[in-house]
Amino acid sequence: MKALKRIGAFVLAIAVLVAFLFVIPRGKTENNRFLIVKGQRPLLIAHGGGNKEFPDNTLEAFYNAYGIDSGCMLETDVSITKDGVVILCHDRTLDRTTDVSGAIIDWNFSDLLSQEVDFGFMNKTSGDNGTKTDGNLVRYTNFEGNTVSPLDVTYPEGVSPRHDSKFLVTTLEELIKIFPNNTVNVEIKQQGETGLKALEAVVKMLDELDGEYNTFDRVVLASFHKEIYDKIKDYASTDYKKLQFSPNSDGILLLYATHWIGLDFLYNEPVTVLQIPMKEKGLPLDMGLFISAAHRHGIAVHYWTINDPDDMRKLAERGADGIMSDIPSLLKGVLDDMYGAQ
Repeated sequence: MKALKRIGAFVLAIAVLVAFLFVIPRGKTENNRFLIVKGQRPLLIAHGGGNKEFPDNTLEAFYNAYGIDSGCMLETDVSITKDGVVILCHDRTLDRTTDVSGAIIDWNFSDLLSQEVDFGFMNKTSGDNGTKTDGNLVRYTNFEGNTVSPLDVTYPEGVSPRHDSKFLVTTLEELIKIFPNNTVNVEIKQQGETGLKALEAVVKMLDELDGEYNTFDRVVLASFHKEIYDKIKDYASTDYKKLQFSPNSDGILLLYATHWIGLDFLYNEPVTVLQIPMKEKGLPLDMGLFISAAHRHGIAVHYWTINDPDDMRKLAERGADGIMSDIPSLLKGVLDDMYGAQ
């Protein structure tokens, strides 16, 4: 009997401890503009500018997204060229999305510009270096199967197409300056020494533009590469304390694991946003309780890449702060239906 009482007391103590750990205050990220009020409309995030409506990571795609929702967040991927210019491109090579070939780091930006390299393709590639599988160039078609040109974009008043038929190279600096009021998510695609060089160029650019363009307040950095993420944290803890960023996969899974055992108060990654899929390594990341755990830390939650209307609605209802989609017009329609047109 005494043994049973001791076991019962132990179980009760554990239950009380777990309950306590779930309710104690967590560390918070201060002044996070990406957090929304519960029940509020989540942020529309244009993935690559909305790469199922216009070619991925082109200025024209971002203009299209802006025309759909002028308050949208612009999600982009960047790499650095041989002559040190940070350009928008999802891949580290030019084979899949352009009419030329080769690694971006082996090209000069000046040559991409002077040769009017066209980023309006969706070629087939293979291998780790992403080379073309054949010599065929495949023009981009949108989610409806239609070819598009820069002339099909609805531009803001006073803005004209850069080219009648080609989607020309775009720099990160151009994106930041052209859309001075929009938040921007920037993912560093290159890795190793090249990726660190790209990151350094991006951070220095943000610092130089911050006074006029408020970059540290509206730009979030991200990378799947550990060495890049570690360097981002290093920058944020030393010379660039206003830098905002999201964790890599390890950081996301750490919050998930500690949350489910009631120990997420130990989570101390100084991040602003979680950028996550609905599932990671078989684990459901789209649960309301997990979103709430992030919110207790003052961390916003953005989901990628959501192109299904039912998933959009589910994530909005569960408290997602932002939803990233390849089809901004579809997401806009879903959110208008849920929250009213804007």
